[in-house]
Amino acid sequence: MHCADLPQVMVSMAQNRSLPEVLRSVVSGIARCDNVVLARIWLIRPGDVCATCRMRPDCPDPTRCLHLVASAGNPADAKADHTRLDGGFRRFPMGVRKIGRVAQTGQPLLLPDVRGDEEWIADPEWIQREKVRTVAAQPLVFRGETFGVLALFDKDVLSEEDFRWLRVFADHAAVSIANARAFEEIASLKERLELENLYLREEVTAALGAHDIVGNSPGLRKVLQQIQLVAPTDAAVLINGESGTGKELVARAIHENSPRKGRALIKVNCGAIPDTLFESEFFGHMRGAFTGAVRDKPGRFELADGGTLFLDEIGEIPLAMQAKLLRVLQEQEVERVGDTRTRKVDVRIVAATNRDLKKEAAAGRFRQDLFYRLGVFPLEVPPLRERSEDIALLAAHFVRATAKKMNRPAPRFTKAHAEQLTTHDWPGNIRELQNSVERAVILSQGGPLRFELPTGGAPHLFLATTHPGETTSILTREDWKRRERESITAALRQSGGKVFGSGGAAELLRMKPTTLASRIKALRIQKQ
Repeated sequence: MHCADLPQVMVSMAQNRSLPEVLRSVVSGIARCDNVVLARIWLIRPGDVCATCRMRPDCPDPTRCLHLVASAGNPADAKADHTRLDGGFRRFPMGVRKIGRVAQTGQPLLLPDVRGDEEWIADPEWIQREKVRTVAAQPLVFRGETFGVLALFDKDVLSEEDFRWLRVFADHAAVSIANARAFEEIASLKERLELENLYLREEVTAALGAHDIVGNSPGLRKVLQQIQLVAPTDAAVLINGESGTGKELVARAIHENSPRKGRALIKVNCGAIPDTLFESEFFGHMRGAFTGAVRDKPGRFELADGGTLFLDEIGEIPLAMQAKLLRVLQEQEVERVGDTRTRKVDVRIVAATNRDLKKEAAAGRFRQDLFYRLGVFPLEVPPLRERSEDIALLAAHFVRATAKKMNRPAPRFTKAHAEQLTTHDWPGNIRELQNSVERAVILSQGGPLRFELPTGGAPHLFLATTHPGETTSILTREDWKRRERESITAALRQSGGKVFGSGGAAELLRMKPTTLASRIKALRIQKQ
């Protein structure tokens, strides 16, 4: 291998910060030398094509192998393409054949005076057609670690001096490759941090102040106990609950009480992503992958690497996209749109829905395997009407938080306010309560609070039966409360004060026992 250009090639590759450019400059620089047939670089990476690898039967460890990443040469046949990275030798298992042994042992290889009929040659026809006389390989070593192999096929017999030059060149190439990898990693981390900061700025919300869960009802205490149980694990959590009950808050609590709290909690509103952008949003894309892709962009799975991914409204994902999501959840690896590289991710999944996914799966509208993958630990968030004890606490909290946000003194929240809010049904749950409190604080203008609650938000009770032909009378809010008290009192009298179980007042009123218990407390009904 006679080449006066090698020193200049080493300077050129040392100045380049792009890994693909460094790899190309290494092999193309060697290919410019006299009598060089082929120069190639393999780097050690995770195993990825085991099913199609021709050396799979001999592979001792499918988790890592040599990947062909750069190739250049001067073929005898002008139509041949020595820059291709596919073919039978795109992968070498560690320790298998000559190239694999160089990577495993870190020892260089020099085979001069090749005839072409040696037993170790995998493609003797190619060796003879290209008139290869020497096969040489040098390990790529940086800071004592072998991370790849540089191989050379030459028409001439390499001398020991040529082989030493190849060793020097391989050392410079290893440093340049390691530096390019470091620059790419720095650029990737910088981009990721910028995207995470942008994402977190967009996601900052004043909901429940600093993400505290407020309340002391039995239903909420059960939720908090479940959070404490599941948070330290990596189990997937499926949060069920009506809209506005605080499912995202529960997801944040799970994340903040887990070992992943030092990394980001990334939220995806599955119902807001168009089908055409699903893969790009979840898995990322490369520049030029489609119209408008002006730069590389990591997906939400990559942003959540090491942290938690919150899939809100998971039931809204189209059936066709659920299979792709399931594969990523199973394999914990993603492939950006327009890229061939597979990236490993370590993500904990917390999903939320207001649908009954079990029924959706039975009806064929949601994949059963995805449902079971997501629902390792199901968690039910009760609606606000079943947490009447928490309404006053939440309202007082929202009054203080709203006043602080508006930089004004907090209005007085009285017992009368608490009673007024507690008797409302709150079909919009905590979100509706928060909006009502904020509106009251805005309208107070430094004076007393006045809550303007909508009429018709009556409790879920069967208070009266209208027969055909009868005219339904219009009831005021006070009438509703009076009729509700009378109905509950009558049911309690008939059940002998029993609320729960068979023959209890809840069964007579056809409502949940926990809801009835909350209404009894709110209306101050004596069960005796």
